[in-house]
Amino acid sequence: MGRESFVGTWKLLVMEFRSDGQVVYPVGRNAVGMAIYDGAGHVSTQIMRPDRAAFESSDQLLGSHDEVKGALEGYIAYCGTYTVDEARSVVTHHVTCSLYPNWVGTDQPRYYKLAGDRLIISAPTLPVGGHLMDVMLIWDRVLSR
Repeated sequence: MGRESFVGTWKLLVMEFRSDGQVVYPVGRNAVGMAIYDGAGHVSTQIMRPDRAAFESSDQLLGSHDEVKGALEGYIAYCGTYTVDEARSVVTHHVTCSLYPNWVGTDQPRYYKLAGDRLIISAPTLPVGGHLMDVMLIWDRVLSR
């Protein structure tokens, strides 16, 4: 049930943030995403709002302030390595690259439950939009080892 249980490609089914009984979908109810865990201990996670507006320019470096802001607010991406603590049911992502610069060089612990091809991840309470929120993601395995 250790690291080998995570190995594969996972498709995002649900991403919810909860606070005081309220449910928030920071990248929309229909967020799409993929997480890839390899056998050597690397992880890559990408989640996005599928209805983000396209830039007017075909040059991504020429996006307007509003276009860049919308693209950033609708996307979560990071990669690095991971370790699994089976006794605590915690997978820790050791972030080396991230769209959110504050995560670079940090450890991001996530509680997990694995049931067949379903992976439920929850994060310790995080500040989101000025509120403390509990995070839950449900992933479905699409490819393994």
